[in-house]
Amino acid sequence: MNLRLYNTLTRNVQEFHPQDPERVTMYVCGPTVYNYIHIGNARPAVVFGLLARLLRRRYPRVVFARNITDVDDKINDAAAKAGVPISTITDRYAQAYREDTGRLGVDPPDVEPHATAHIADIVAMCERLIANGHAYAAEGHVLFDVASYPDYGHLSGRSVEDMIAGARVEVAPYKKNPADFVLWKPSTPELPGWDSPWGRGRPGWHIECSAMSEAHLGETIDIHAGGVDLQFPHHENEVAQSTCAHGGKVFARFWLHNGLLTLDGRKMAKSTGNTLVLHELLDQYPAELLRFVLLKAHYRQPLDWSDGALAQARATLDGWYGVLRDLAGVDAAVSDTAIPADFETALHDDLNTPEAFAVLAQLADAARRAIGTPDAAAAKAALVSSANLLGFLAADPDAWFQQGTGGSGVDSERVEALIAERNAARKARDFARGDAIRKELADMGVTIEDGADGTRWRLS
Repeated sequence: MNLRLYNTLTRNVQEFHPQDPERVTMYVCGPTVYNYIHIGNARPAVVFGLLARLLRRRYPRVVFARNITDVDDKINDAAAKAGVPISTITDRYAQAYREDTGRLGVDPPDVEPHATAHIADIVAMCERLIANGHAYAAEGHVLFDVASYPDYGHLSGRSVEDMIAGARVEVAPYKKNPADFVLWKPSTPELPGWDSPWGRGRPGWHIECSAMSEAHLGETIDIHAGGVDLQFPHHENEVAQSTCAHGGKVFARFWLHNGLLTLDGRKMAKSTGNTLVLHELLDQYPAELLRFVLLKAHYRQPLDWSDGALAQARATLDGWYGVLRDLAGVDAAVSDTAIPADFETALHDDLNTPEAFAVLAQLADAARRAIGTPDAAAAKAALVSSANLLGFLAADPDAWFQQGTGGSGVDSERVEALIAERNAARKARDFARGDAIRKELADMGVTIEDGADGTRWRLS
């Protein structure tokens, strides 16, 4: 089966064929590290991390780069308020990003370039753009000359006039055209800066990704991905400066964009305070639960975060883990070859995770029906192998049911002791005491289930 992806550049779903099957290249825009990320920032990491897994199943070598933006005015402001160097801020939150996305089941990239480690590459690209007539220096700035690139706006499908209005660009006196964007800007003494032919300064945001992508992946890459909010101006500007710096070569052959997360129907953004911080959510909910919600909708569609979505996800995962708990004594050969064709077909159809979840539900039903039959091992292998590819069913079932949501937590030793006391009371036919203990456990948020294998418990 061929992998098909929606290419923003062509507005069509196309079969993906890399320019070099022996070295597939993908670049995903990573975080600007001045604070913890919100759950919306985690969506591209999860979605395109899954894409990287699919690519690795098909090709012998995939080079996946996800950058760290560690020089930015927001970082400067955070460092100034804290009275520390910018590296103190960026090191802290870059590590938090790695740890938090790792807990969410996101595989680390092959390459994690930092903007501050590529200043020489950025300066060199600026010099090339000036030399070939696509950029100019003015008052310590270097600006890209939008008029020199007739295809500007093709990726986002906007006219230059609309882009100027939409971006609320600064109409500075040193610009030839209001749409011209900054590649390099001067730094005052209190701001971080580096020496350059135009004086001490720092890079603009857009040129950083172009230079880092070129340094690690080459002049033309297979896939560039990120949130739809980056399509303009960030990705549009990347296309312009990279294409012009490389003598007209295609910068990225496929452009993929995930839809935004909303909270109560409004865009999730740090600037408005309408956010849920991933770092905090991971302390309140099982990571697989958060990952489930992020993948439940098709990646190109918007996704509204709600308590209802979390509750639905918990019920589904509880059902799947319940099947595994009932199959605990069955040995299953979990492997890529155990993944059914219809599950892979769904994922290869532009990462159709809703369809993949539907197949998982069918596999869970089949595994439940296979309990106690000769088909149990194969059914369990198909379910777990498929779920693992998506990043689910990685926990021990009993441990899963003992994870609370919404920040709940209990003393497991206390729970086990109460269950033992209840069992003893029931054996002694002291049913009143047994019922009292059940109520005490319920008040703690613990649900118990009596079965042939004994009493199991889970957090509600």
